[in-house]
Amino acid sequence: MNRRLTLALPSKGRLREPSWSLLEATGVAPQEPGERVLQTFCRNADIDLLFVRADDVPEYVQDGIVDCGITGLDLVSERDFDVDVLLRLGYGTCSLQAAVSTEDAAQSFTDLDGRRIATSHPRIAAQWLAEQGLTAEIVRVTGSVEISPRLGLADAIIDLVSTGSTLRTNGLRSLGTLFESEAVLVGRRGSGDHEAQRTLTMLLASVINARATRYLLCNIAKERLNEVTALLPTTGSPTVMDLATPGIVAVHALVPAAQIWSLLPQLQACGASSILTLPVERMMP
Repeated sequence: MNRRLTLALPSKGRLREPSWSLLEATGVAPQEPGERVLQTFCRNADIDLLFVRADDVPEYVQDGIVDCGITGLDLVSERDFDVDVLLRLGYGTCSLQAAVSTEDAAQSFTDLDGRRIATSHPRIAAQWLAEQGLTAEIVRVTGSVEISPRLGLADAIIDLVSTGSTLRTNGLRSLGTLFESEAVLVGRRGSGDHEAQRTLTMLLASVINARATRYLLCNIAKERLNEVTALLPTTGSPTVMDLATPGIVAVHALVPAAQIWSLLPQLQACGASSILTLPVERMMP
């Protein structure tokens, strides 16, 4: 009998909904928990789910309370947890940036030398400053880092930024990025023989790959086939099939979703017709 896999998911915050959506898309059929229920299971897989704070996920994984979990890469790096990053999940993206008041004369990272910097990520900040050869006094703040310069607590901040609107609202401007973060799947070290963990990682990756891909279909005259295939941004060979109409073929290919905007007009200019793009549910290499 296979041992059940325990997976920790964020119980709230910006990672909760996309994490749940990603898990659902794999087809394991997670059972929606009732109100205030912190544990549930998956109907189509031997997976038990535990809902905890994203900040606590790496420690739960490290200590063996759960086999794997979803959290932010910045949370893993800040406290240097002894876990394996199994997969980058492509959502919850943000960056750790240094910022100063809009009235501050600082223009680059080097202008932070010898100054006071408030941050909720003191380990990452200290490591980065050392790599840059800079010396600064780090003031650890657990919340509302952006207000620190206004209160006179620090000259600058190092904080997570998603859109930059919070910086602007608090009269701050960015000097640049120190660290890029996103949601990640982490696993307990030493559990590499756990078949369910490998299967979950594979299924999640197949959904992530599919979300970034579109299935493209179009018809083209045979004499212009080389023009069309040369345009296709795909690593593999497209599928080409003869149609009932003589001299016309159908081209099928997987293409990056981000390139659809520029690709479709080019295909049309080459004479392609009946152009269709379809979403992909799962894609495994």
